[in-house]
Amino acid sequence: MAKKGQYIYEYPHPAVTADCVVFGYDGKEIRVLLIKRGKEKEASTSAYAGEWALPGGFLDVERDLTVAHTAIRELREETLLRLSVKDLKEVGTYSEIGRDPRERVITVAHYALVKLAEVHSDTDAEKAEWYSLSDIPSLAFDHDRILRDTLSRLKRDIHFEPIGFELLPEVFTLPQLQNLYESILEVKFDRRNFANKMKHYGILSEVDDGTPRHGTRTPLKYRFDKDNYDRLKAKGFQLEF
Repeated sequence: MAKKGQYIYEYPHPAVTADCVVFGYDGKEIRVLLIKRGKEKEASTSAYAGEWALPGGFLDVERDLTVAHTAIRELREETLLRLSVKDLKEVGTYSEIGRDPRERVITVAHYALVKLAEVHSDTDAEKAEWYSLSDIPSLAFDHDRILRDTLSRLKRDIHFEPIGFELLPEVFTLPQLQNLYESILEVKFDRRNFANKMKHYGILSEVDDGTPRHGTRTPLKYRFDKDNYDRLKAKGFQLEF
């Protein structure tokens, strides 16, 4: 471990952090994982203590291989949610002067899609909770902007990545899938047209779970056909609604 005063450079250096926007789906709407900031254990001053923020923290130059590793470490330490680097997608870098009152800080934002899970606060976080997009409190630092940018990115990615299938249970109905896509894109689809398009793409496999069907009132169940999706994606496939 580096000793105090070991690193001496001609020019001052900024700190680097990672922030993570984690989306989950409760069956009705998209939710975002937020933490309530506590007093920092290793700092003489606390920034935005008691306010809500995205999970994240400072890069550990001794331990973190990449900033993405910082993101998953901080997410685990603050919320006990365990992800891997492959679960993250990089959103962008935020480096404006004054974005952090403690010092010059550059942050790299990422997002992840997870099955909704119970979370608990730890380390510097007082609380960790899932928030509806319609009920997001004012966020610390520039996290409001990061969240807006990430939502815009999510709306673009949904046409090129199997986003819906990462948030739904393994077996789902078409109404569940449609509701999720409507929640992300903030639009309403005609049910029949949506169902026909999704079936036409060939990325859904019908599941017979033994549930008795009464006419058309009991919806069919499906699972995501990842192998077929990967073949189509290799040919430049994208979802169009």
